[in-house]
Amino acid sequence: MKPLFDSVSVSCSKLTTKAYSTSFSLGIYFLGKEIRNPIYSIYGFVRFADEIVDSFEGYDKETLLREFKEETYKAIDRKISLNPILNAFQEVIHRYDIDLDLVETFLNSMEMDLEKVDYTSEKYDQYILGSAEVVGLMCLRIFTHGHTNLYEDLTPYAMKLGAAFQKVNFLRDLKADYLDLGRTYFPNIEIENFTAEAKSEIEVEIAADFADALIGIKQLPCSSRGGVYLAYVYYNSLFNKIKNISAQKILTQRVRISNGAKLGLMVNSMVQHKMNIL
Repeated sequence: MKPLFDSVSVSCSKLTTKAYSTSFSLGIYFLGKEIRNPIYSIYGFVRFADEIVDSFEGYDKETLLREFKEETYKAIDRKISLNPILNAFQEVIHRYDIDLDLVETFLNSMEMDLEKVDYTSEKYDQYILGSAEVVGLMCLRIFTHGHTNLYEDLTPYAMKLGAAFQKVNFLRDLKADYLDLGRTYFPNIEIENFTAEAKSEIEVEIAADFADALIGIKQLPCSSRGGVYLAYVYYNSLFNKIKNISAQKILTQRVRISNGAKLGLMVNSMVQHKMNIL
């Protein structure tokens, strides 16, 4: 029976999320039970596409991504796929009436990772829109299910949160992106001469994104506010840790938050949420 297959499909997305991201898994756990599976399904889709362009060295990434894109649209059109990740994703697309332009914009950013790009300010904004901001909007559709006005009101804040998360990732992974993948996302930055001034400029931009995002988080429905706030707290803590190390040191190590610290952040953020003191 298809409901069983659909359940297995969501389980695959959930397993993918837990395997790749403890921080997002924690955030999803603190969402309302009814919206956890749809968010798992979005994460599974996004993660698989990202893995193609980031991890599959020695394989024809261009062909793999093209086929993944084709199968995505087939799954959406047919309302089923034998790829469980895509089957779970298409169900969310239909149930929450997610705009296919968001899917297309995301996949276009993944295609940008297939080749070396000289990131101008325009291309930087384009990549962040597709790789992070539209993913935030897909999730926002779930968080505001059926409330179009609320979705529209919170759209700019969801985009800012997605942008902040992505820019923190860029800073944290500066060394790996450059040495392993040959990428430098920040425009007008020379990695060999990455200065404190350049790092500070990026940090000011990220701090502004976080400040704007928090305004929107406070307006989310209760079913999603706690989980999103936890993800915000985790990334903001990671950002603060990055701010406290030098520009040169960030090129020699990958900043992390320990599991014990994550647990502490979880408890504190949940207390703040329960007491309504975000």
